[in-house]
Amino acid sequence: MGKQDGSGRLVTLGDVDDSATPFLHLDMDAFFASVEELDVPSIVGKPVIVGGTAGRGVVSAANYVARTFGVNSAMPMSLALQRCPNAIVRKPRFDRYSEISDKVFAILHDFTPKVQPLSIDEAFLDVSGARALLGRPLDIAKAIRERVRVEVGLAASIGVASSMFVAKVAGSRAKPDGLLVVPAGDTVDFLAPLPITALWGVGAVTAKRLNSFGLSTVGDMQRSEMDSLVSILGDRMAHHLHSLAMGIDERTIEDRSNERSIGRSNTFTTDLTDVAEMHREVLRMATDVAARARTRNFLAHTVTVTVRLDDWSTVTRSHTFTDPTHATKPVAAEAVRLFDRVERHGHPVRLIGVRLENLVGEGDLGLLWEDEDDGHDIDDIVDAVAGRYGFGTVQPASLVRKRRIPKPD
Repeated sequence: MGKQDGSGRLVTLGDVDDSATPFLHLDMDAFFASVEELDVPSIVGKPVIVGGTAGRGVVSAANYVARTFGVNSAMPMSLALQRCPNAIVRKPRFDRYSEISDKVFAILHDFTPKVQPLSIDEAFLDVSGARALLGRPLDIAKAIRERVRVEVGLAASIGVASSMFVAKVAGSRAKPDGLLVVPAGDTVDFLAPLPITALWGVGAVTAKRLNSFGLSTVGDMQRSEMDSLVSILGDRMAHHLHSLAMGIDERTIEDRSNERSIGRSNTFTTDLTDVAEMHREVLRMATDVAARARTRNFLAHTVTVTVRLDDWSTVTRSHTFTDPTHATKPVAAEAVRLFDRVERHGHPVRLIGVRLENLVGEGDLGLLWEDEDDGHDIDDIVDAVAGRYGFGTVQPASLVRKRRIPKPD
């Protein structure tokens, strides 16, 4: 895979066979940091970090100059500034990033209606239906990059391949500001030297297990016997990872349901003053909306928390995940973090709401983004119990209170 600082960059030069490569993956380069550079040209060429500095602030984005110092997204800001003390730190401006994102996606929809967002700055496209009018996938990718550069002022990297998975891998290799086409006939050879973690679904735990059996690259997976893989991974995961290793990804981009969000809110009979109680309510709602998203086969790009205080002032905070999810653990953790970002100034809380937004069908992304640390295995068990005995049968321990026994008169 391409390195975050761009040192592993690989791009297509000249003509290639793109006759069987209808899928494009577009990713805006260091998006938040690039928007900051767009709006403040004087910081271009300097290390730029976007993120919070208070308390346990983390890096939301870093430009490629900062990355050469070892600064990466999701890193504690304190560590980032140790590695790059001269960095220019900018506070996130999500409204501005959304504004620029809307412009980018408007351009994408000019080329094809089959656009599947992955996040605020990343998307898949299927251009098979646009070829008669707009030309080859390579030409379409070039035209998209040029329009984004001219009309928005930012750089985008694009991977072009025969499947969505390979297109995303190619897009990662092309960063920053590159275009890489993987001809269908070259897919297996392209994937073979990549580390095993390049396969979606292989996290640290699975990688360690595979490494212990001598599987460290995608090529090792390609050459393995299926019976051997099943004994290591189980039937479902073995077939899934072997298919990806061969570049086989049967997903397509489809027009999904018009459902835009899944949410829950509660106006309390008595305003809440205890922070622990507030956290329990946020957890309760996050658990509910995540379960409902799984029931409806949706993943969410964004979680939003709404808080109304006793003076009727209302504050909303949102977070967009790097990869969409419907797992309770990350949804609940982010919802609590967003709630804690609301400045209450001692005011009691009248209403709390948690909402999942920017939904995408699980069938389109599903298994490929499963994170071993997101608790989805526990969710599977909870959902199975709920399906038989009803929702809420199994709950987080903090939501289970001791039953009160009334005192005798």
